[in-house]
Amino acid sequence: MSTLVTVKETEAGAGTPASGARQFWRRLRSRKAVLAAAAVLVLLVLIALFAPLLSALEGQDPGAYHDTLVDSARGGVPLGDLGGVSAEHWLGVEPGTGRDLFARLVHGARVSLLVALGATLVQVLVGVGIGLGAALGNRVVESVLSHVTDVMVAMPLLVFAIALMAVVPADFPRPLLLVVAIGLLQWGGMARLVRAQTLSLKKLDFVAAARLTGASTWRVARRELLPSLAAPVITYAAVLLPANIVLEASMSFLGVGVKPPTPSWGQMLSTATTWFRADPLYVVLPALMLFTTTLAFTVLGDGVRTALDPREASRLRVGTGRRTARKRGAGGPA
Repeated sequence: MSTLVTVKETEAGAGTPASGARQFWRRLRSRKAVLAAAAVLVLLVLIALFAPLLSALEGQDPGAYHDTLVDSARGGVPLGDLGGVSAEHWLGVEPGTGRDLFARLVHGARVSLLVALGATLVQVLVGVGIGLGAALGNRVVESVLSHVTDVMVAMPLLVFAIALMAVVPADFPRPLLLVVAIGLLQWGGMARLVRAQTLSLKKLDFVAAARLTGASTWRVARRELLPSLAAPVITYAAVLLPANIVLEASMSFLGVGVKPPTPSWGQMLSTATTWFRADPLYVVLPALMLFTTTLAFTVLGDGVRTALDPREASRLRVGTGRRTARKRGAGGPA
């Protein structure tokens, strides 16, 4: 009898649906592209964390000049093949200065990832706060916050960032300034998303039940609304990350971002525009790092969005579902 009960309990447990977290990880692991993107991002984070160790392993410093490795008669073109690639300089040297390219690439990863992550965190914190305030406040608060959000969405980032860089003292840390500039000028999209989601959630029964118990507005927001907002906020944050990496690179490319001698991928691209004929590798390497990082974040963000809401089709596989449905419809009975 006990054996029968145990078997029945086991079968009942086996038929119990997995928790939301388990379903999320199962859907995420089922996509090979997402796993590959996650592996690439983990590798990039490790490279950024251990950049000093990697450059020390090569035996080079990212700020050290090597005038003997460039041809001054030709304007500073690196000596040797492939931009001066050798056993001492694994990816060659920077034209004009002779600085080691591998050391500057791995140290540039720290700046690009730090600025992107920091700016995204600021956007999430400010956007969630403003969005909740606009959705839960009275008419005056909602009107003011909604109009402020509309202004921030329409505000041209690069113009105000250039003006901000001109006002801030030169000795202020530029990576921190980029985090503040991007984060405080680009939270409008997050605020709009949170406001729209909160207005929809307010109409649901579990929120009404919490209000009937006498819970305050902010208690309802903390206990009921924020857990329900986690999925869209995480999804949108995953989309913001690659956009912020491109923004940092664009601002550094225009000369209003990170200043030398601090290495940055965007800054390297800005100086590489004059060397693309003499040393193509100097242009390709930072561009490839930017492309790989942005693509990995985009694929991961799309996978997170699809795993959190399986009813949504992947944007990176547009048309696959339709073609499959057509094939099934053509092969199946009318």
